[in-house]
Amino acid sequence: RGDDDAIERITLDIRYKRIHVRPPIGKQKRYPSLDLTVIHAIELAQPPGRKPILWKLVTDLEVTSREEAIEKIRWYAMRWKIEVFHKILKSGCRAEDAKLRTADRLANLVAVFCIVSWRVFWTTMMARASPEADPETALTPAEIAILDRLVGDAGNRGARPGTLLLYLTKLARLGGYLARMSDPPPGNTVIWRGLRRLADIQLGAEIGQGSTCG
Repeated sequence: RGDDDAIERITLDIRYKRIHVRPPIGKQKRYPSLDLTVIHAIELAQPPGRKPILWKLVTDLEVTSREEAIEKIRWYAMRWKIEVFHKILKSGCRAEDAKLRTADRLANLVAVFCIVSWRVFWTTMMARASPEADPETALTPAEIAILDRLVGDAGNRGARPGTLLLYLTKLARLGGYLARMSDPPPGNTVIWRGLRRLADIQLGAEIGQGSTCG
């Protein structure tokens, strides 16, 4: 994606070669030789405003056709999404700050954090890929109702009413996003903060309703 968040279509020159790699002479008794595939993916045109793509990939998976080389490149292209997911898990949920003392409890906590991190990342990407989608694609009716009460429709970077993009922007504003026309689209950090605050507000409302009924 470019600075305007538009999808770019590019042309890559793809080459691959199977190689046999031997360990250093002094370590041949400790380490085996490896059969590896080297894949080069080079962007042919010079794109404006950035460097062309130049990927040099090394894998122990065998590549015998262009289709298999493209498959490995597509796997590698998912790296950015994986890194963003881990960033949400570490910086947003702060999984590394957990003070639990047993492996089972830590595993359960990380499992919950993974679900939350996935939701934050998926909601952010969905709003960018399908901004006109129904907000219930990513939010519950209760969450939508709370956002409508807390955040008005005006001042949300021109997002159309009743769209996923509008409600994602409202959610981001709960997390500190200013939603000015000059601002970039809301990122994962403000979405995580907004989702956390929305959950607190929803929980407080449910507790308040329970106390009133009692």
